[in-house]
Amino acid sequence: MRRADRLYELIQILRDGRLHRAADMAARLDVSLRTVYRDMDTLAASGVPVEGERGIGYRMTAPITLPPLNLTLTELEALHLGMAVVGEAADDELKQAAHSLSAKIDAVLPEDRSAPPTGWGFAVYPFADAAAGFQYMPSIRAAIRARQKLDITYRALDGEETRRTIRPLLLEYWGRIWTVTAWCEFANDFNVLRVDRISRLEVLPALFVEEQGKTLTDFRTRRDGKM
Repeated sequence: MRRADRLYELIQILRDGRLHRAADMAARLDVSLRTVYRDMDTLAASGVPVEGERGIGYRMTAPITLPPLNLTLTELEALHLGMAVVGEAADDELKQAAHSLSAKIDAVLPEDRSAPPTGWGFAVYPFADAAAGFQYMPSIRAAIRARQKLDITYRALDGEETRRTIRPLLLEYWGRIWTVTAWCEFANDFNVLRVDRISRLEVLPALFVEEQGKTLTDFRTRRDGKM
């Protein structure tokens, strides 16, 4: 059973508000007692209202849950943007709520999309930076659909800024950040660029046509090591 599925099952067990022994939950899920202890620590750190201790048992103190939701990447984008805005608010209680909500979402995201949980990126990628990057998402998405070039200013990890013209090919979400895969005319090669590091963006009027060696299929072929 995947970790995300196991955490969900633990929540279902605890939602009745009764005391549950860790040994019983471990037997029910066919995992070790140590695994249950780690999972309970994860749930508590993620803001799930559970209390208890090892050797006694655990219970949910406020069994208020939402039904399972299937979110599109665009819906996740909207949710992430909303939390980024709230995270910059002056209200400390709302800030804490945004971090708690991000941790709960982080706990159930597919494990193969990102590094180990860090609060959905808020500890690594500041709220202000995330919010700044989102302003360009509609333009990038529209440019991919219309096959329009983009003139951008991009800030590298070392702080150096370069101006470049790109052909946007794909937007991807990695549980922490969004990236745009593009053919970069500045580098004359494919680049995977972090949206939150784009400091300026202009949609160019001219459309681009697919050229051999510069398409998304070409990028995927190279990435997968196919000839």
